[in-house]
Amino acid sequence: MKRTLKNLLLFGVLAEIVIFIICYLTQPSIEETFRYAARYSGRLSFGVFLITFYRFAFAHPKPLKENTPLRNWLLLFAVVHIIHFGFLATNVILNNIPIVPIKLTGGALAYLMIVLAPLLLHKIKLGLQLVYFYYVSIVMIITYVARVKGDFEGAAPFWFHYLALGILVFSCLFFGWKIWRSKTPYQPPQ
Repeated sequence: MKRTLKNLLLFGVLAEIVIFIICYLTQPSIEETFRYAARYSGRLSFGVFLITFYRFAFAHPKPLKENTPLRNWLLLFAVVHIIHFGFLATNVILNNIPIVPIKLTGGALAYLMIVLAPLLLHKIKLGLQLVYFYYVSIVMIITYVARVKGDFEGAAPFWFHYLALGILVFSCLFFGWKIWRSKTPYQPPQ
């Protein structure tokens, strides 16, 4: 299992490096490099999160503490999202994007939860695990709603924003239904 985790993390870090290199080679300035690196890194995080949420919903009611593959995906999501944060923070600094503290509060809490999840999520009850997945989903939904409305400086609404928004809403509903439907208590292997 450790080899699988190393491979997942290697994939995530290499994907982020490739994103940065492509942005560096295709953008005219370092400011635009980080703007686009943050954008595409966010899309990578979005994909990894959806896979992680899917694995959580379809493993239910198996306890998270016994689900090493899911815990590996939680760690991968934390790693790629931390890298995304680095691109995002650099973009904000280089492009002098104004920060609205009240809007950052929800996102900051989500980042804290994302970073702590690989360390703590398997130690808490299902209800709080659901809070994690749905809170992160809601923060992503709010982000994509803002993108669709054109509230992001330097990023016009794009078809991907609508698609991501639809996928997130559908996933929250479908995964919630799947978890609710699997009422059978988990029986540990004998």
